[in-house]
Amino acid sequence: MRHTISVLVENKFGVLARIAGLFSARGYNIASLAVSETFDPQISYMTIVVEAKDAKILEQINKQLNKLIDVITVTDFTKKEHLDRELVLAKINYAPKDKARLESIFDKFVGKIIHHKGDTAIIEAVGDQQQIGELLEALNKFGIKELVRTGKLAISN
Repeated sequence: MRHTISVLVENKFGVLARIAGLFSARGYNIASLAVSETFDPQISYMTIVVEAKDAKILEQINKQLNKLIDVITVTDFTKKEHLDRELVLAKINYAPKDKARLESIFDKFVGKIIHHKGDTAIIEAVGDQQQIGELLEALNKFGIKELVRTGKLAISN
């Protein structure tokens, strides 16, 4: 089962490597990882999605993260109300006649065409994992040439 954890850390050299090493050494898979500075450039916010088969493994991950010296706080969103989003950029086949069809798709999803050149368009969209999955299914009709996604971002309500 996938679990979302946020970690507030000191923005120092090697912190990301130590956290990744913690997961690697214990054989835990990181399914998604997003990291960025906060308002304070000395602090970074990490959102980690991890595969954990049971609550005991998740508890162990949280304890190990809290032991790291550069970790300020750890928040496990498993049982907390929260919002999460992903960003996707997709390069698709595109013809001007497709614009209306694409816009009707974007009426259902938070997305837009951010660039088009020749027979290719690049779209961006934001949503939860299910919404992004549904959007990609709809975009398959156009032909997806390339796809990149951010990791999940999460914040408590």
